[in-house]
Parts: sequence; structure tokens; C-alpha cells
Amino acid sequence: MDSLEQKHDQRPAETQIFQSQVFQSPQKRRLIFCLLLVLATIALYNPVTRAPFLNFDDVVYVTENPQVHAGLTWNTVVWAFHTSESANWHPITWLSHALDCQIFGLNPAGPHSVNVLLHAANAVLLFLILESATGLAWRSLMVAALFALHPINVESVAWIAERKNVLSMFFFLLALAAYGGYVRRPGVGRYLAVTFAYVLGLMTKPQVITFPFALLLLDYWPFGRLGRPPEVRGEAGVTPGRGQPFYGPSLGSLIWEKVPWFALSAVSAVITMKVQTDATQVRLPLWIHLGNAAIAYVKYVGKAFWPLNLAPVYPHPEQSIRVSAAVLSGLAIIAVTTCVVMDRRRRPLFVGWFWFLGTLVPMIGLVQVGVQAMADRYAYIPMLGIFVIVCWGAADLIEVWHVPTAVSAIGAVVILLALGVALHRQVGFWSDNITLWTHTLEITEGNYVAEDGAANALLAQGRIEEAMPHLQRARLLRPNDPAATINIASYEQIHGDYQAALEDYARVPQYTSIPYWVAMARVNSGFAHYSLKQYDNAKQDFEATLNEQPGNSSAYRGLGLLAQRAGDMVTAVQDYERSVELQPSPLGYLLLAQALEIGGQTEAARAAQSHAAGMTRDLDHDVATMKQLLTN
Repeated sequence: MDSLEQKHDQRPAETQIFQSQVFQSPQKRRLIFCLLLVLATIALYNPVTRAPFLNFDDVVYVTENPQVHAGLTWNTVVWAFHTSESANWHPITWLSHALDCQIFGLNPAGPHSVNVLLHAANAVLLFLILESATGLAWRSLMVAALFALHPINVESVAWIAERKNVLSMFFFLLALAAYGGYVRRPGVGRYLAVTFAYVLGLMTKPQVITFPFALLLLDYWPFGRLGRPPEVRGEAGVTPGRGQPFYGPSLGSLIWEKVPWFALSAVSAVITMKVQTDATQVRLPLWIHLGNAAIAYVKYVGKAFWPLNLAPVYPHPEQSIRVSAAVLSGLAIIAVTTCVVMDRRRRPLFVGWFWFLGTLVPMIGLVQVGVQAMADRYAYIPMLGIFVIVCWGAADLIEVWHVPTAVSAIGAVVILLALGVALHRQVGFWSDNITLWTHTLEITEGNYVAEDGAANALLAQGRIEEAMPHLQRARLLRPNDPAATINIASYEQIHGDYQAALEDYARVPQYTSIPYWVAMARVNSGFAHYSLKQYDNAKQDFEATLNEQPGNSSAYRGLGLLAQRAGDMVTAVQDYERSVELQPSPLGYLLLAQALEIGGQTEAARAAQSHAAGMTRDLDHDVATMKQLLTN
């Protein structure tokens, strides 16, 4: 492929590959490459569409979020732009989940399929952007294929709550494509198109905040707008008949051009810091943040070349961080960066490395939010830099070493097949919650999030006694873990130890301010008080729950029980109706039917009873639960 010594009148070697009429036509070749990327992505990710919702974050984003359940109503739109739930301001993400519910209901196959299609679209966009900017179709295809098939991206695609990752990348790439058009033919309309796509990206996930900085790298290569134009056509990215890049602007003028985009980044940063202030769970000395960041950078590079032992959560080492590993990692990063700067005439290497370093900065943990040391989903955009380095570097070496075309093609196919096998294996771990969290516990240590996940998966299957050891280990690892605390309290409540349960529920607001956890503790506390016949306390808990989470179905059910007990059947019916409106359930409809029957509304009671019967195969269990609640 193109060597650094090629003359302008020489055809790049990669255009000599597959000299059939199809591949000699750029339009047909481009279409075939795009179809191959889409088909490979859909085929390998297809098993994901049969996976359930993940019992971590999917609960907050979809399955127990009444605003999202409502679909694209005006109230949901207003809520999406005002809420900071899940410690993020990302209204477009919320609206995309609401649209899923509007179309698919709570069938996880729908949102899973959307994520897969978005990932495929991102691979196609990436190929088209690179091919358009560089004129090198085969290298661009290889970068896009690595992105589409690399197992590190499974987390972003298979996790419904990570819709924000694949969707923000989609808008990020649209903005890059629009910027390419602006570079070729500057104009207000094209500038506004870039701005609009970037704003949508920021409103989907603030990870795209580095967009204007990334554009400066692209100005250096492949657009060649910064400094003297490269002498080599293949390196400059000039494609005959497709427009000449504008060479020569100073760095200052290029920065000035992007001031509005830098301003948008600053606004997004302020909003993000504001909404994440209360969510910051790990407060550590600066040297630990820096050390963990250095180690994470090296680990990300390692996972790019050896993508095994991938997990949804990697626990932060906190005070147990290995200082020697941090120092060595930092020195390695400095050494590589120095070499890249010294050899900056190799523009793809320079841009690829600083793309990787720079786009990871917002997620590298310098400001720690959450409990993870790193996350595979954080590499979704940054890893593109590594892929460019590999593909352009390999192509140059192939040219220098005069490797036969057939050998290089076979090598590329073998690499992609290996990635496909690894991707298939990784997708398999996301087939169900128990499989995923069991695997995570096998490949990580001290992972209380995985212990919680495994426990919740077992609890969902009614395997309470099997779940308890996981919950106990989770609380041992993290004494202030709200999930383990609530689940252990629920176990105590089920076994009649209401006082111990109440004490645990009362601790949860001390551990977290996240509305989801606080509301869950409050409503469960309300039902514990109700079982103890402490009705005033129960009412206070249910009302406090609605203050934290106005759409909490269980709180309305509890208030309905209290109203029915007091003989206020009108209020009881209203509360039960609100409960099933927010989250339909057999128990909710049975309570509503019973209250309607007492109130003399026989036909409405029969309709509610019919709803309950249609939602479960074990109606007797829900009837028994209803009778138990009403006897208190």
C-alpha cells in the first residue's frame, strides 16, 4: 500500500487490489463495503436481540422508569429536558428510550435491535468519513471493520442503557461528516450543520465534549489544513476530482473558527459537573486519580490488542493501587508520546495517538464518578485512534517490506475472523444476567457491583437463599452499598424481622442521594411500617417516596391500601388506578378490582380482574399476596 516515497503520478498500491470491474468503480466498491460492514455487524450481534434487560442501569433507564414507559408524550419531553436522573443531563437519550417504549413496549428485543443497527450505522459512517477524507478505501474499511467487530465494543451495544454511547457516537460521526463537507466548501449552512449535529451529540452523552479538539487533529491530518501541505498524496488525503483541502491556515485561525464549538463544550462541562456533584461516590487523593488514569490508559491499549477478560465493571483499586504499576504506566505513556511528537511527520500516527489520549480524558477518572477504575464503553470513540495507527502503520510496513498483496489480504481476513470469534464469545456472556455477573465475578476481584448483580438475578428467579451470600459479600466489600443494604433489608422483611429491615432502610439515604435508591428504601420502609400496623409512619414513607420519585407505582399502591383501610374507597380507587397507570401489575389490578367491587362499580371491577388474569399464569399467588396485605 501507499509508501511514503510514492510520487503524485503513481497510483496507490491499494487501488491495484481486486482489479475487477466492481472494485474499479468507487461507487460500487463503496456500496459493497458498506453492505459488508452492516451484514457482518448484524450477523455477529444477532444473539444480543434475545437477551433480557440488564438488571443494572436498565432498571433506571427503562424497566422501572414511568416517564420512559409513557412514550413520547409532551410530559416526557419536558421531563427529559429537565431531569438529572442517573446523574446525567442527556434529554435525547431519554427520548430515544421513550420512543422504544412507544414502539416496542417493554420487549427488550426492540431496543437491543436498535443498538445493533446504530452500531452498524456508526461503522458505515466511519468508513465513509475516512474514505472520503483520505481516498484510501481499503485502509478505511479495515479501520471500520475493527471498530465493528472488536469485542471491547460489545458492552456499548449489548447494554440497552448504553444507548447513549452508540447514539452519541452516531451524532459525533455525523458532525465529523458535516465538518468534512465544510472543509471542502466552507459556508454558513455547513457550519450550522456541524453545530446542530454536535449539539445533538452533547444532549445524548457528554463524552463527545472533546469534539472541537478532535477537529484540530483532523485539520492536521487527513484534511491537511494546518501548516504546509503534505507532499505525499496518500498521506494528505487529496482525492482527484473530490475537492482540494484548504492548506495553510494558522493554528490560531483554526481555533478561532471553532470558538462556538469550544463554548458548547464548556457549557456541557458545567452542566455535567453540576448534575454529577451528588453522584460522585469515590473521593480520593489526586495522586490516586492520576495513577489509576495512567494504568487505565495502558490497559485500554492492551485490550485493543488482546480483548479478553472484558467485564461491565472493573472495581477501582482506591487506596490499594499499585504505585509501581502507576509509575511505569505513566513513564510508558510519556515515552510513547515523546516518540510520536518527534516523528510527527507520520501524521496518521500522530493524530491516532493524540486522538486516543485526548478523547479519553473526560472518562479517564481524573474526576471520579462511580466505582469503576475504567470501562469498556469509555473506549468506544477513543479506540478509533488505535485502529488508525494499526491500519495505516501496517499498510506502510507492508509497502516497505514488499509484502505480496495476497499475503496481506489473508492476514487481514485472519485478524477479522479472530475478532469475529472473540466477539461471538463476548456476546454470549450477555445472554442473561446470571451468566454475565457470574463471568464478571470469575474475572474480577472485590467486585461488589457484580455481587449485587448476581444476587438480583437470583432474586428475580425466586432463589433467595442462593442470593444471600452474594449480598453479604457485597456489603462486606462496600458497607455503604445501597443495593446490598436494600436487598438484605428486604430479606429481613420477608422473614418477619421488620425492625432490622427498618434500620437498614433508614441507612440508605445516608449512603446515597440518588433518587432511585432513596425511593426504593422509602417505599419498602413504608410497607414494613404497614406490616407493623404503624400506619402513620407508613403514610409518611409513601409520601416521602413520591417526593423523591413522583412516578413510583408502589407508593401509590401503599397509599391506596391505607385509604382502603380507613374506609375511603374513592381515594383508594384513585391511588390504585394511578399505580397501575404508572406500572401495570397483576397485584395492582387485583387491588383495584377489589376496591371497585366494594364501591359498587361491578363492571369496572370485572375489567380490572380481567387485566390481572391476563398478565400472569399464577394469579393465585397474587391473590394470596393481596389478601395478606388487606388483612393488616
